[in-house]
Amino acid sequence: MSEANDNATPTARGNVLPYEDRVNRVAGDAPFRWLAAGWRDFSQAGMVSVGYGAFFVAAGLVLTLGLHLAGLDYLIVPFVWGFLLVGPALTVGLYAVSRDLADGRTPSLRRAMMAWRFNPVRLLAFGLCQVLFLIVWVRLAVMIFALSFPYQTMDLQAMVNAALFTTQGNVFLLVGTAVGAVMATLAFVVSVFSLPMLLDRQVGMIEAVVTSVVAVVVNRRVMALWAALIALFTFAGLVTAYVGLAVTLPLIGHASWHAYRAVIQPPAEEE
Repeated sequence: MSEANDNATPTARGNVLPYEDRVNRVAGDAPFRWLAAGWRDFSQAGMVSVGYGAFFVAAGLVLTLGLHLAGLDYLIVPFVWGFLLVGPALTVGLYAVSRDLADGRTPSLRRAMMAWRFNPVRLLAFGLCQVLFLIVWVRLAVMIFALSFPYQTMDLQAMVNAALFTTQGNVFLLVGTAVGAVMATLAFVVSVFSLPMLLDRQVGMIEAVVTSVVAVVVNRRVMALWAALIALFTFAGLVTAYVGLAVTLPLIGHASWHAYRAVIQPPAEEE
């Protein structure tokens, strides 16, 4: 078994969950070891990882500026939080960089950007599903805003002030956070292992999604910590006007590859 699977134990045979026999149980400190491995990959990949992250920093800045110029400031916050929903789809190229490093190949930005071509139909279909999920979230956020502040238009600063210092704003913040947390949890459970699996193996999307869900259920406490760390690092990148994402996005992407390799057992021919 690979070095990434140290301190991981296979689940017992005969379990009732589908694909549970391919899932390892990992120790409670595993997320911190994944982060350490991710940082090593980030350091070794150098400008490839930074350049990959910088591309999405630029995209985030352009989108935010576009919404502001269009007078749609109330959509900026939902789109920022929506980044947590589609973030995993953006890191597929970083999985490829980590795989190249593990295999002794020199990573390249071009190969990272083209990583989806390994399993194009299923990876693009999964990405489309995440975009649709983001659209649903934005529609829900707009509906919550409209119900909380009927017949009102606000710029971003006025909306922040209302959310923090008025009763109806507090309700808006509470309901929006609760709905967003539920959707972010669903997105995490479905994608955390399915996306690297779709990059790594020629498997179907349903098989990858079910394996991801089962792996999270089997390691629910560890994965709750991992989800919290991902949210923390992503938030840290977002609050720096996206600039921090040039580091935090690649770090989480590389670490997520090591999480996949630790939790999901390799095919029999690789063992």
